[in-house]
Amino acid sequence: MSSALTDLFRHPIVQAPMAGGVSVPHLAQAVSEAGGLGFLAAGYKTADGMYQEIKQLRGLTTRPFGVNLFLPQPDHADPGAVEIYAHQLAGEAAWYETELGDPDTGRDDGFDAKLAVLLDNPVPVVSFHFGVPSREVIDSLHRAGTFTLVAATTAEEALAVERAGADAVVAQGVEAGGHQGTHRDGPENNGAGIGLLSLVAQVRETVSIPIVAAGGIMRGGQIAGVLAAGASAAQLGTAFLATPESGANAVHKQALTNPLFVRTELTRAFSGRPARGLVNRFMREHGPYAPAAYPEVHHLTAPLRKKAAASGDAQGMALWAGQGHRMARELPAGQLVEVLAAELDAAATALSAKGDMR
Repeated sequence: MSSALTDLFRHPIVQAPMAGGVSVPHLAQAVSEAGGLGFLAAGYKTADGMYQEIKQLRGLTTRPFGVNLFLPQPDHADPGAVEIYAHQLAGEAAWYETELGDPDTGRDDGFDAKLAVLLDNPVPVVSFHFGVPSREVIDSLHRAGTFTLVAATTAEEALAVERAGADAVVAQGVEAGGHQGTHRDGPENNGAGIGLLSLVAQVRETVSIPIVAAGGIMRGGQIAGVLAAGASAAQLGTAFLATPESGANAVHKQALTNPLFVRTELTRAFSGRPARGLVNRFMREHGPYAPAAYPEVHHLTAPLRKKAAASGDAQGMALWAGQGHRMARELPAGQLVEVLAAELDAAATALSAKGDMR
């Protein structure tokens, strides 16, 4: 990988930027201090809210870190389908004694304002989700001295990332928890996705820029696997979600290893975009009928999710989690980085020993 990125952290471990209050400054600080790359998630925050978290993190550590932005979304949702889904959710609103959110709250997540803040107050790394920023955006960040990453879920998307001038691509396998970073979303993407090892191999043969592998990684041995497949680093989200520094709701953390939640699925139920989470009542009842309408559905269900979380009702929350959620360890984030690094070293040593025996 380009030394511009590898010089930033000692271990090839990136903490995924998890929006919704999970990737808080104390989590990013703990990861970066331990030799990984911590990340803040600017998604769903105001530009000032993002700036305040950056200031807080800079007060906690001098180590490098990253900030993740959501790309503005095209307006392709069917208003009629959104209205029908809102009628279906009326019973949920009555149950949680709240109103549904306004689906027309906004589409751009304050992107321009956040970008302006990051150009005025540069951070070491900026990553993007839900599309490819323009070359002008990437060039402006490069001039500010910022390293750029962009998520991709196919080799074709990775090629678009490279052509836009990004420094590296985050190859996100279908195993990943939370939202899939597909560049163009539509009903044809329902249930689609490529497993991480296959994706890394395909992306490695398609682009020359470095790859950060993401999706279901919970152990150092898996990190060794994606490095062997052609990645230069691994990005882990669910593994850090259970740490005490994570800002995730306690119910969410407990659900990761709760035997009541036996599997994950991709669903549009909570946001209108494919996202992987633990299968609960809300997902089972509404997932099959949720339209391809992001961020309209996200805004629509926001009050429901907030009330469910406040009441400790795991059956109404968006319990984002990757396929390896049962392997979550309730370790402090810094210790988890150290354990993962030790597991990676052990796996690399074992592979080397097997090679020497041939």
